[in-house]
Amino acid sequence: MTRPEIVDELIAFAGIPSVSTDPAYASHVTEAADWLAERLKRAGLDAVIVHQTPGHPIVTAQWLRAESAPTVLVYGHYDVQPPDPVESWKSPPFEPQLRDGRIYGRGVSDDKGPLLIAIKAAEACLHGSGRLPVNLKFVIEGEEECGSPNLEAFIKMHAGELGADLVLSADGAMWRPDEPSITVANRGLAALEFTVTGAAKDLHSGRHGGGIANPLHAIAALVASLHDADNRIAVEGFYDAVKPADDAARRMIGALPFDEERYLRSIGAREGVGEKGYCLLERQWLRPTLDVNGLWGGYQGPGGKTVIARSASAKITCRLVPDQEPQTIVRLISRHLQRNCPAGVALDIRADGHGSKAYEVPGDHPGLAIAERALQEIYGKPALRVRMGATIPIGLIFREALGAETIFFSFSTADEDYHAPNEFFRLSRLDEGVRAWLRYWELLGAERA
Repeated sequence: MTRPEIVDELIAFAGIPSVSTDPAYASHVTEAADWLAERLKRAGLDAVIVHQTPGHPIVTAQWLRAESAPTVLVYGHYDVQPPDPVESWKSPPFEPQLRDGRIYGRGVSDDKGPLLIAIKAAEACLHGSGRLPVNLKFVIEGEEECGSPNLEAFIKMHAGELGADLVLSADGAMWRPDEPSITVANRGLAALEFTVTGAAKDLHSGRHGGGIANPLHAIAALVASLHDADNRIAVEGFYDAVKPADDAARRMIGALPFDEERYLRSIGAREGVGEKGYCLLERQWLRPTLDVNGLWGGYQGPGGKTVIARSASAKITCRLVPDQEPQTIVRLISRHLQRNCPAGVALDIRADGHGSKAYEVPGDHPGLAIAERALQEIYGKPALRVRMGATIPIGLIFREALGAETIFFSFSTADEDYHAPNEFFRLSRLDEGVRAWLRYWELLGAERA
């Protein structure tokens, strides 16, 4: 097995536009599931099944011939984010290209490259010695990018077949390309969308302006009301379940080799902004947030148009910390919007029912120690324990359904522009990742021998 062979497979995999959030891509999501199933079979895994769900398929596979050895459940996802804005890509998002030691294309970093690493590691063993040092199961979903709405029910329904000593996730991402790291916690997620509507139709701003409510003004006022002057979230009750930031976690963050100015330069930001009393990493990892992800309405074409728009809309997501319940947060924000809605417009709120709570791996879990040892052997330096500001809902799902904790063992990095134009994956990570996954299984198997 050579790097060019793996690269060719990743190009083929990432060339399938498996966007789970847009129904127009549904056939391609199924195509990606079928491609993945065939690839698992070719790797030498048994019982490969493409399970139909109310949404997109879930693919499972296994190899259970390592008698008395521990069992690892490998998680990944084959769906990807939408490519928009397509015009910002330097090359077509679903025609992966190689440039400067990187492969560019939608999904190469999140999560097709890291997922393929796990499959190729299994193939290396099964096509080499014919055996694995551990028992292996795979569960790979096609709906992670739209909140994994069917994963929890599937895991609970198939808990008997999917039971494992631990879950090893191909999804997750390392913190930086120059520092091996293991993510030990991630924030939760709550989401909603709302629309304010004024008149029954767009109106001439000269004829009607000053006499009726303008939905664009109304939504701007609502959005502005969500935070106070100190950048704290102004929604009553939002912080009620939030505990003070853990001292040990703050010390861990303070000890990390983090240069805020370098970080700001790397993303093209002028300065760090956020809740007072916390450093940038604490705000990103330990504190909850409320962000407007989309805001639209009115005329947006070339030139001007003197119109009062009929309606305006916004999308919101919140990143949550432990003990915050997504449904409670959505309810509190909805109440805030209703109480603060300006006169003259009607408010319509649509909640995304697939929120997720925050998750943290127990600090003394043996799977973390094995991950640290494997990464140190591969990279020649100690691995850092870091947190993630983003949301991966699987940790709580596997804990509650299987009684197994999740170790995030991804070889993408946070700078690879996933969810944005020009997503890329470093080719060197393919080699390092395969070696690290193999070493992890070897260490785990030897520990229980």
